[in-house]
Amino acid sequence: MTQDEIYMLRCMELARMGQYTAAPNPMVGSVIVHQGQIIGEGFHHHPGGPHAEVAAINRVAKQGLLKQSKLYVNLEPCLHYGRTPPCSDLIIEKQFPEVIIGTRDYNAEVNGKGIARLRAAGIKVSEGILESEAQYLNRRFLTFHGKKRPYITLKWAQSENGYMDIDRESNEKGIHWISQPESQTFSHQLRAKNQAILVGRKTVEVDDPSLDCRAFKGQDPIRIVIDPKGQISDKAKVFRDAHFLRFTASPIWENDRKLDGTLGLESLLDSLYEEGLQSVLIEGGAYTLQKFIDSDLWDEAWLIKGSDIIEAGLKAPQLELSPSRKLQLGKDQLMQYHRL
Repeated sequence: MTQDEIYMLRCMELARMGQYTAAPNPMVGSVIVHQGQIIGEGFHHHPGGPHAEVAAINRVAKQGLLKQSKLYVNLEPCLHYGRTPPCSDLIIEKQFPEVIIGTRDYNAEVNGKGIARLRAAGIKVSEGILESEAQYLNRRFLTFHGKKRPYITLKWAQSENGYMDIDRESNEKGIHWISQPESQTFSHQLRAKNQAILVGRKTVEVDDPSLDCRAFKGQDPIRIVIDPKGQISDKAKVFRDAHFLRFTASPIWENDRKLDGTLGLESLLDSLYEEGLQSVLIEGGAYTLQKFIDSDLWDEAWLIKGSDIIEAGLKAPQLELSPSRKLQLGKDQLMQYHRL
């Protein structure tokens, strides 16, 4: 591994410190190196706060050393005004001779323009250092700006023999737990990493879920409900406050959005993109999950396989891929699938 790669790994380590607070901004870390020694480092914590490059520059005690230092950053420096001034302008002002970048920013306002500005100012720029790792780190942000849709993560729990729920012919209500408490903590951590969580009508009617992060300290995602005919009771927990969107054929509430057909995924994702939602976790039910799978509109999936056997009931979604990795959480097996 080269020295550049080592410092880039440190940038990404710093960037992850903002994984629950930076959205909708990307996770970015920056390291400043002078003669083989790190003299400043920082990361982006929250929207409106200092960008990683600014935080790192501010940590350097002797600002005069910046003229002989390298700046490392896992994402291309911005060059547009948002809540903060352009980082590329500050880098030029501080007269850095060299900047090393992990990956370009796919945001149309940046996407190579930041690099071009630095080079036009006479700064040596190297890009693509651990590029795939840098892109995976900000896969939600980059998918949103590159594909013009949210990054889609699927997640469900199923029994050892492939059932997602018990037989509900008797109209029994309430959650039938398949996974163990350790897996619930993981699931709520996954919720905290995504801006929104989506479920279908039947999941709400049967389980009445809260769709929050109560088992993990993090910001609750926006709750998205697919309710084509407006059948869900307004007493359901998903409607407990204004932190939700309901997609229905006949919008009547302020938080309602028009649903195209029973579940037109292309138009749904277009709507979520217009809402500015970079990432959506799909948690059910089986029909909704399978619809995303069959439509080839997903990026990542997590399957929690419990150890119990369900004799008859609702079959779990079918995903014809081999898992990229497997983990054990107590009695549960956790499998990850991704398409990057």
